Amino acid sequence: MKAAEYFNNGYTCAESVIMEAIEKGLVPKELLPVATAFSGGMGSGCLCGAVAASQVVIGYLFGRDNQQGNEVTARAKAKEFIERFKTNHPATCCRVLTRGMEMASPERKAHCTNMVDDCSKILEEIVKVKV
Repeated sequence: MKAAEYFNNGYTCAESVIMEAIEKGLVPKELLPVATAFSGGMGSGCLCGAVAASQVVIGYLFGRDNQQGNEVTARAKAKEFIERFKTNHPATCCRVLTRGMEMASPERKAHCTNMVDDCSKILEEIVKVKV
């Protein structure tokens, strides 16, 4: 997926998911700066930035006052995303997902690339109904 390429070329995990969504025309480019704050578990190791960015895209596409009038709620899509993510990963917490890995290590970079790629794939499947 394109998000993994962005991640391996200098964007954060959250920014990478948003960049792919921008490229696909799903969200406006103005959302990119919003994603910056989500990386590294929002700076505290909490919610995985790629998961958080995926939720931003879901909210943008399916949230309150959405012009498309889609009957599927943002909460239902958000829940589906988390459930699907957790089928492949033990948690959504960055700290848990990267436990024992040094921040700048190649091991962590590869592990997080996998997370970004998984989020991108799940997100694509969830929003497919939308696009």
